[in-house]
Amino acid sequence: MKIKTNSNKVNKAWLNEHVNDTYVKLAQKEGYRARAAYKLQELDQTFRLVKQGMTVVDLGSAPGAWSQYLRRTLGAASMGGSGYQVIALDMLPMEAIEGVRFIQGDFREQEVLAQLENALNGKKAGLVVSDMAPNLSGLSDTDAARVALLVELAVDFSVKHLIKGGHLVVKVFHGGAYDECVKLLKRHFKQVKAIKPKASRSKSTETFLVGLGLTD
Repeated sequence: MKIKTNSNKVNKAWLNEHVNDTYVKLAQKEGYRARAAYKLQELDQTFRLVKQGMTVVDLGSAPGAWSQYLRRTLGAASMGGSGYQVIALDMLPMEAIEGVRFIQGDFREQEVLAQLENALNGKKAGLVVSDMAPNLSGLSDTDAARVALLVELAVDFSVKHLIKGGHLVVKVFHGGAYDECVKLLKRHFKQVKAIKPKASRSKSTETFLVGLGLTD
C-alpha cells in the first residue's frame, strides 16, 4: 500500500525558490559555488575582516564559496602579489581553488588538526572563519551540545593560532547553545557582534558571531 505525501510538492517549492533566489542568480553570474559567499562578503564589509597579506583559515569550507571570496579579496587587496594564504578544511571533498590549500578531514580529530597546524608552518592567522555546522538530530539538547562543541573547537584553535587582535567568525543557531557561545567568545575577544547576513535564508535560524580583536 502506498501512502501519499506532500514531499514532491515541498521539493518542487524549494527548487523553485532556490532557482529564483537573488543570491543564487548572483552567485552563478559571478562564478561563486554557492550563495554563501555573500554572507561572508557582508560580514567582511561590515567589520573589515580581510586585510592585505593575511593568513586566513576557512573551517567547514566545502563547496568552497567562502574560500573563493577570500582568495579573490586577498588577491585584490594585495594587487596580485603574494604574501597572503588561505587554508581550507572540510570533512567533504572540495574541488580545487587556485591559491587555496585544502585539507580534507574531521576538524574534531587530532590527526587532522595536526595537518592544519602543519599547513600554517609556524605562521599566525589574522582571521579564522567557520561555517561548520553539525548534523542536526531534532533533539534540542543534543543539537545544542553539538553546536557548542564546534564553536568551542573553533575558539580553542583561534586562541592558539590567531595573531593578537585577530578575528573569528563562527556560525551558531538560536537555541540552547546560543548564549553559551556568546559568553565563550566574550572571554577571548574585545568585542563580539551577532549578525544574520541578508544572504541567510529567512527561514534559517543561523546567526554568525564575530569575535573582534583576540585578547589572549
